[in-house]
Amino acid sequence: MLRASLLAAVAFTLLVPAAASAARPGVTTGAAADIAQTTVTLTGRVDPNGKATTYFFQYGTSPLYGALTPEVPAGAGANARIVTTAVGALAPFTTYHYRLVARNADGLTRGARRTFRTKRQPLGLTLGANPGAVAPGGATTLAGNLGGTGNGNRQVVLQANPFPFTQGFVNVSNVLVTDAAGNFSFPVLSVPLTTQYRVQMPTNPGVISPIVTVPVLVQVTTHVKRTKLHGGKYRARFRMYGSIRPVRDGAAVRIQQRRHGQWITVRSTFAKPASGGRSRYYKKFRLRTGGRFRVLVETAGDFASNTGREVSVRVH
Repeated sequence: MLRASLLAAVAFTLLVPAAASAARPGVTTGAAADIAQTTVTLTGRVDPNGKATTYFFQYGTSPLYGALTPEVPAGAGANARIVTTAVGALAPFTTYHYRLVARNADGLTRGARRTFRTKRQPLGLTLGANPGAVAPGGATTLAGNLGGTGNGNRQVVLQANPFPFTQGFVNVSNVLVTDAAGNFSFPVLSVPLTTQYRVQMPTNPGVISPIVTVPVLVQVTTHVKRTKLHGGKYRARFRMYGSIRPVRDGAAVRIQQRRHGQWITVRSTFAKPASGGRSRYYKKFRLRTGGRFRVLVETAGDFASNTGREVSVRVH
């Protein structure tokens, strides 16, 4: 009798820890799926063992992890189920460690640690000009960034294609090396006429920046005078005149007035020949009300449209 009771007590002692352990979630860390440059889908299997269970993934660039996905319910079923979680904001071409973790009222279970490596980010160039438009012979700076995996300390070269953009792009700088972050800058001391620019990697010719066009603006001077009638009296008649450089004979000249926040064309004329490598314009007109005026010279091709200074006209 005593022997039978002792055996029963031993058996109960052995069975209780096993039952408690079995009630914790079962966890299997799965393979990483849909691996891209900055995103991945982590997978695994969770068995709730009949109790309300939640799960999450730990991940990071070392076995210490450091980041967690949001905790998600896995249900309270009696069978294992596949679970997945999408993860973003990863670094390209980087090895990550991860594992699946699940817990319920009886405890927490950690899956095995696994790793994946994100894909390389292709190299790509950006480019901009500052200033974006210049006077004839003016200076600008072409600057940008080489992005992608291995973008630091890489060779780039500036290329140009002047108007009429038929000669094709040719190198106009020495080879430059990007900084550790992929940044570069090319000063251009003189832009004689409207020109297209781009940057290329000489060791990887397929990596080319978008084309940036730097327009060279015509230069416009503006003057305005009230015209005098016979007898020395003035009326609301004016003459607006000035010069245009370089020569733009025949270009459309718009006299514009500022009205309700917009420039409205109120008179038009055309540029006429003048000496000294320039064109000229003049226009007589009558005004009922004064205000702010400017002259717009419309042109295209090797030089771009531009406006002269704003002038104030008073009508008494």
